[in-house]
Amino acid sequence: MFSSHNSKRWIVLASFATVAGVSQMLWLNFAPLITLLQEKYGVSELAASVPTLVFPLFYVFLSLHAGSMVDHRGFKYTVSLGSIIMAVFSVIRIHDAFWAIVVGQVGIAIGQPYVLNGITKLVGDWFEEEQAALATGLGTVGIFLGCALGLALTPLLIGFGYQFSMSVFSIIAIGAAILFIRYAQENQDKPLHHIEQTSWGEIKTLMQSKQLILVFILSFLGLGFFNGLTTWLEQILAPAGISADQAGLIGGMFIIGGIVGAIVIPVLSDRMQRRKPFLVLCVFLGLVLVGPLCQITAFNHGLVFSTILGFFFLPAYALLLAMSEELAGRDRAGMATGILMLVGNAGGVVVIIAMDLVKNGESNWQYPINLMIALLATALILCFFIRETFIGEKSVAPNANVH
Repeated sequence: MFSSHNSKRWIVLASFATVAGVSQMLWLNFAPLITLLQEKYGVSELAASVPTLVFPLFYVFLSLHAGSMVDHRGFKYTVSLGSIIMAVFSVIRIHDAFWAIVVGQVGIAIGQPYVLNGITKLVGDWFEEEQAALATGLGTVGIFLGCALGLALTPLLIGFGYQFSMSVFSIIAIGAAILFIRYAQENQDKPLHHIEQTSWGEIKTLMQSKQLILVFILSFLGLGFFNGLTTWLEQILAPAGISADQAGLIGGMFIIGGIVGAIVIPVLSDRMQRRKPFLVLCVFLGLVLVGPLCQITAFNHGLVFSTILGFFFLPAYALLLAMSEELAGRDRAGMATGILMLVGNAGGVVVIIAMDLVKNGESNWQYPINLMIALLATALILCFFIRETFIGEKSVAPNANVH
């Protein structure tokens, strides 16, 4: 047994952050290897991007089911299931064939929603509202670290051989699953309330809240912006003489800034017992900084702007997750997260495609940049219509906070 309830909850959170980070790492293993996959297996650029693109696609289809399972079966069961699926299919990728890569990535993509959608239920289960944003922020730190490791480690390990690199990632996935299953558990002091509604009934109940709808729209805009910026950053900066390697470092500093911000901003939010002012601040500074970042003329300027942008903008993700749980109530936190993640991933796909369409084959990226600015401007306006969600004392009634 652990020494105390307090230490136990941090261990539970750490085990989740680890498996959540691994899910992101496995997702992005092949993002920096598209050219290598084309040359090695003789496939098209579109086919080579499939191992990465299947993740947002399956998230859209499975997010609601994963959220419902979290609410009905608990986060321990659901996240454990997702982590086992990811570990099993990570082994398939060791076989050196393109079909094995695709099958492995599809399986991991199926498991990912069942892992990530457990975060708000876990936080609501183990943490008081005064620590909810911090706990959620630490969970997202694991996610951001996984992104960075997936992009940075894969090109390094692949130099030692494809099967060796995939074996390393598989061992990490198996270890993370074992760690979570061993140390994560439901909080026995807060038993789950049985929800009689079907998944569709839960969705209808949640969608009756105009405040939750605003949070979901912000997820669409925010994750759309994030995916659009990170996907096209290299091409946006290329006209300024920024090389692919330099653009990669600028993108890496964006993530690193976000990791630090995801700890600092939520701590301030919890201490001041306010969510809305910090969400407004995050979106406002994102709006102010994205233009200068996309129009830099020097590499060092890019590092500075991207770090500051990441520090202030990426914590908005943790704030939105905390607000969704506070609005939906603990018993429906999983489904609320499921909808938020579904809408956010849909936003990512839509914005990536929209940026390419508005560019219309031209070498000038000003129109896509203007689109990102418009997304954040819209998000900033909507932030002012969201009421403060920190209420100081949570209710666990079946219909808590859904209004």
